[in-house]
Amino acid sequence: MSENYIVREDSDRIAWLTIHRPDKLNALSTTVMGQLSAELTRVDKDDSVSVVVLRGIDKAFSVGYDISEEVELGVSTAEQWHAGLSNNVGLTMQVWGLSKPVIGAVTGFCLAGGCELAMACDILIAAEDAKFGEPEIRFGSGPVTLLMPFLIGQKKTNELLYTGDTIDAQTALEIGIINRVVAGDELMDTVDAMAHKIALTPLKILQYTKRSLKRASEAMGLREAVESNLDIAAVLNSAHTEEREEFTRLVATEGLGSALAWRDKRFSTVED
Repeated sequence: MSENYIVREDSDRIAWLTIHRPDKLNALSTTVMGQLSAELTRVDKDDSVSVVVLRGIDKAFSVGYDISEEVELGVSTAEQWHAGLSNNVGLTMQVWGLSKPVIGAVTGFCLAGGCELAMACDILIAAEDAKFGEPEIRFGSGPVTLLMPFLIGQKKTNELLYTGDTIDAQTALEIGIINRVVAGDELMDTVDAMAHKIALTPLKILQYTKRSLKRASEAMGLREAVESNLDIAAVLNSAHTEEREEFTRLVATEGLGSALAWRDKRFSTVED
């Protein structure tokens, strides 16, 4: 029997979903994603729930997809990548497309696929220690679910995705990724207050309002952009570069920590 990585707690028409994989900074393995998807399906059908809160346990919201698992599975061709990335996109868009408002509560690292999952939430509230970014381009990967341009515009998206830079919570607030920044010890109380305020509105009204907001985004091309990027991401991830091959070798032989240290060292000598 597999371990349960998603903890659900309900109170006052609010469902709190917590990603519980602290030893891996809540990395999104296929098991974690499958469990979260199943719980999102259940909560969406539950008429006793009006608002969903999504968070990660301890020091991170999520550091993104489980790279070690990808290397272990030996994913290499564009077709293999497309199949795997489709699951990743599917989970993020499930959050985005949920019929009920989703509030993301972010503390610590919120990176790569974890950042995309957070950006799919309707409202994001972050602790002061939160870090956002999509650093995967630095080892030859790229964004899987392309939501960022629709949140912060093209120019700032270009900068973040070309450089792989990570930004702090205050910067994320200023450019429009998140709604609020609060002290770490105030985060859950702030999220709880927001969730309770939203939950006062009748469920049907919330659902129709969210449907209208989703359609507005779709009219601006969001879904088409996401689907197009999935095709490109599959080819991008299958491309052979010296940097990608070295990163993959280090993950397989020395572990993810060594691979990430090698990746970051390459950029440490470059000043902003």
